[in-house]
This record gives sequence, structure tokens and C-alpha cells, in this order.
Amino acid sequence: MHLPPTQNEAVVHITNLTSSSISFSLLPNRIPSFHDQPSTDTLTNSCDTLSVDRVLPRSTTSKSFTKAKGGPLNIHLTSHTSTSISSSEKIGSVEKSADISVSDVSLSTHTICLEKGKRGLKWGGKSWEVETVGESWRVYKTKIAKREYQMLILEQRNLAGFLGELPDEISLAAVVLPGTHDTMALYDVRLSLIKDRLIAYHGIYPQRTPFASILSTLFTFLSSPQSSNETLVISIKQEDFMTTPWLKFSTAVLEEIKESEGGLDMWYLEDRIPTLGEVRGKCVLFSRFGGDGSGWDGGLNGMGIHPKTWPDSEKEGFEWDCSGVTVRTHDWYNIPSFLSIPEKTQLATEILLPPSSQSVSAQTLNIAFFSAASFPLAFPPTIARGFGFPKIGLGVEGVNARVGKWLLDILSSTSFKSRGEKESEKLQYEMNEVGRRVRGWPLLDFFQDPEDNGVVPLLVECNFRGRVSGEEGWP
Repeated sequence: MHLPPTQNEAVVHITNLTSSSISFSLLPNRIPSFHDQPSTDTLTNSCDTLSVDRVLPRSTTSKSFTKAKGGPLNIHLTSHTSTSISSSEKIGSVEKSADISVSDVSLSTHTICLEKGKRGLKWGGKSWEVETVGESWRVYKTKIAKREYQMLILEQRNLAGFLGELPDEISLAAVVLPGTHDTMALYDVRLSLIKDRLIAYHGIYPQRTPFASILSTLFTFLSSPQSSNETLVISIKQEDFMTTPWLKFSTAVLEEIKESEGGLDMWYLEDRIPTLGEVRGKCVLFSRFGGDGSGWDGGLNGMGIHPKTWPDSEKEGFEWDCSGVTVRTHDWYNIPSFLSIPEKTQLATEILLPPSSQSVSAQTLNIAFFSAASFPLAFPPTIARGFGFPKIGLGVEGVNARVGKWLLDILSSTSFKSRGEKESEKLQYEMNEVGRRVRGWPLLDFFQDPEDNGVVPLLVECNFRGRVSGEEGWP
């Protein structure tokens, strides 16, 4: 059972998802005694080593640190690596071989501050924070209760090149593609036709970026040797449908793509979900425009992935078929007020987890739009970022911070705050159950908040968790 810390203890739940072993210890000014939770075995040394595989397993440990009152709570982390040396020796007609493991300790050491004396952590209205450690790690820290913390250690992945680490056989439906400008994986482009040129707009707010400039950026990225193995899903939506006929808009999109560097050859235009290998170095068109497809080769079947239906601001989400793949979509954007932020977040995150009754072999694409607005009670920045000081009950935590907490719970396989032992066990069961994996295309507003782009690395990391050989195109 989960035991609360005593007055002079601090419990830290640590999950290591890096490819290195990491030992951790208390810095001087603490009594170096550790107690496994829930076991009562006492470790006599002042450090313990966690070793995990970078793709499949998760490793979580809970430690209670007996500490003096006052002063900071600092955790000292040291990364390790090990190498194996094979040797053989022939004695007469008998050949003997041996494998020798050699550990290289203290490749890098870092100190993480969890508690700043009696005043505790200052989260600035967030329930978690992230610290970038050198060029190796991202350490996520959550204060889940008084003197109780959760720590998740991730490798720093190339956010603009992570698809190069995934196999060609994997379907884009089984990949997490964050819809932000930082990952260069999924772009949500809203366009209006202004003086016969397409300009990026979002609702009534002009972004004033010509579509031609966006196309040039895409070509530069995909033609670079460093990112030529990537793919980009480009969602294009017509914003001026009340003033511009759909055929005029659709024709303008087609012509500007033809005139751009790379032309149509740079685009995947089939109306089906491809594998990653089919679209490396290409843009995948996700067309939310086009009427009956006039002007495009193949009509609606030649405009890329094309939704057959898109109900306006459907709260409970909706489904549509794309050549045999069920696409589950959440796009409830017209919420009543900022008081709906918790419900909005819950509904959008649930879409990213396949139904428990679904088999792994079933093809499903999950799309979740986390953006929303309410006029005049909550503009888009308020919904994404929140406001005030929610930690002390004087404000509301935004959608992005809530998504981050949800992902931290899943990746850490722990969720202790305000949940009894049974509910925590249920979460653990759901995350390990076949098919209960975070997959899909989440689109976020103001993704750089909170914590200087703290959510995107968590979404990218989901691509390397829950993978099983022979499933989802995984070798």
C-alpha cells in the first residue's frame, strides 16, 4: 500500500526512461538511508541503480529519504554505461570463451533541487516543471503532495527528427505527431484568399504569412540531409468560406503547390493513411476544403486524407472512415467558458487512448484538437495557458499544463495525488493492457507554454513506449 511520508521524510518516485543506468543519492546534509516502497528492506549504501531498456519496459521506484528539517532537498544523479568484452582462448583442442562486463561510471553528474527549504516548491501555478540537464536529459518534477514528489528522467530527443528513429513499416495512425511549429511533424494551416493570394489566418485573427512562404519552409526542411527522412502532415482548412467560393479557394491551393519548390511531387495525395516509409521526405495533405474535388486528379481521392464529415464543435467527438481506417476526432472548440477547461482536456486526451475493447490489429487514427475559445470569457491564450494562481485556488490551470500532467502520469506509471491505491492500480493496469497506448495526432495552441515547450517532448516520447514486436509495424 502507498504510505505517506512521516514528518521528517520526503518520498520521491523516480522513473528512468533513458538508455543509461542512473544512480541517485542524497547530497551531504541528509541521512543516507533509503527504504523501498512498499517493501521495508533497507539499503545500506547511499545510492541505487535503475537500468531500463529505451523502448519497451518502464522502471519506476519509490524511495523515502530521511532528512533533517529545513534546507533544500537535492537529488544527485549520475549516469552510467556498460560495455561487454568477449574473449576466447584455445587450450589444446578446447576453446574457452568469456564475456566480461566493464562499467564506466560517472559519465555525467547532475544535481536536481526538489524542495527549496520550508517554503517548498514554487510551481508558479503549474503542477509540474521541467529542467533541461546539459545535452542529455530532461527531468520532469511534480509535487504530488506535501513532501512527496514524482521525477521522470527522459533523454533529449531531436524534436524535429524523431521520425527518423521509427521503422518504415509503422503506419502514421500508430505514430504520435504533435501539431506544433516545433516538431515539424504536423501543421494546422488556416488560409484565406486575399487579393488572389493565400494568406495564413486563424479564425478572425490574421497571421499574415503567405502560403507561398510556408511552402518554401516545408521544402527547405524536407530537402535538408538532416531531415530528409522526416514527413510532414499538413492540415489545410479554408477560413474564408463565407466570402470565397470553395472552388476558387481549392484551385488557388492547387496552383500555389504546383508553383512552389518541389511541386506536386513533394506531396502525398492519396486518400488513405500511409506507412512512414511511403512518405519520408514528403508532405501528407490533410484537406479540410475542396467541395467535390474538382480540379484535382482523382477528385476527392486525389486530395490527400479527406474527411467525409466534420460536425461543427461536436463536444463528444465524431468518427469517419478513411479507406478502412476509423478516424476518431475531437474538435470541441466553442466551449462555454474557462470553467470548461478540465472537461475539454479530459475529452481530448481520452481520444488519444484507443477503446479498451479494440484489438491491436484494428486500424484507428486518433486526432485531438486541444485549442478552444469562449468569447468574451476566455480567449485562446487563456484556454491554453490558464491564468492566476491555481495552486492556491486563485486561478485555473490551462489545457497545456493539464495535458503535461496526464502524460507524466502515464509515462511514469504512477498517479498518486488524490487517488487511492485501487485507482492507481487501475491506471497501471490500463497502461499495460494491450492496445492502451497513447497514439494519434494532438494539436496544441501556444505549445511553448508551460515550461518553455515542456509538453512536446512528452508527446514525442510516447512514440517509443508501449511498443511490442510484431504489432503496429514494430519490428
